[in-house]
Amino acid sequence: MKPENIDYSLYLVTDRGLSRGRTTIQIVEAALRGGVTCVQLREKACSTREFITQALSIKDHLKGHNVPLIINDRVDIALAVNADGVHLGQSDMPIETAKAILKDSMIIGISAESLKNAVQAEKDGADYIGVGSIYATSTKTDTASPLGLEGLREIRRSVKIPLVCIGGLNRENAGEVINNGADGVAVVSAIVAAHDPEKAAGELKKIIEQARLLQ
Repeated sequence: MKPENIDYSLYLVTDRGLSRGRTTIQIVEAALRGGVTCVQLREKACSTREFITQALSIKDHLKGHNVPLIINDRVDIALAVNADGVHLGQSDMPIETAKAILKDSMIIGISAESLKNAVQAEKDGADYIGVGSIYATSTKTDTASPLGLEGLREIRRSVKIPLVCIGGLNRENAGEVINNGADGVAVVSAIVAAHDPEKAAGELKKIIEQARLLQ
């Protein structure tokens, strides 16, 4: 899938620890019915073999939906399953190294916790930037202080590539990050931990679409 064809508007990041006993596949299936446009598989504790098995299964479920599979952190896993892309944090493999390995075969997203991070990511050739945390969040404890909407606006003024915001986003604030320059809203608990992930995704999708119409 070409970078220009990716719809980042409702970007699901998986987290099996928040899934209320449901499998990642069940969450992804429900989220797809609700309208998610991008899925990032994030696995911090499982074995490489299990990660590959999960990724292949999710990739199979995404077929026909025109929804890309992004692998968090692991370039080797992304290559093994022929994913659409990989997402790298500031302490993960440097983007120049990832590009040398991937040779433009997939998109690369980079996390940015500051304006400096974002500008550098664009300069280094990232296809999109994961901006955040925007608000305080309990799903990631190793991040810098929340950027807030002003931080988002500052980054939007400085870079041209797509911005996907993450961190404390839900039905109450998803629209405002779109209105302040985000191309997409990345959520974890708002869908994964929801009683009804399909309904939660559908509600977020509607809010995002309405916000985009006002731009």
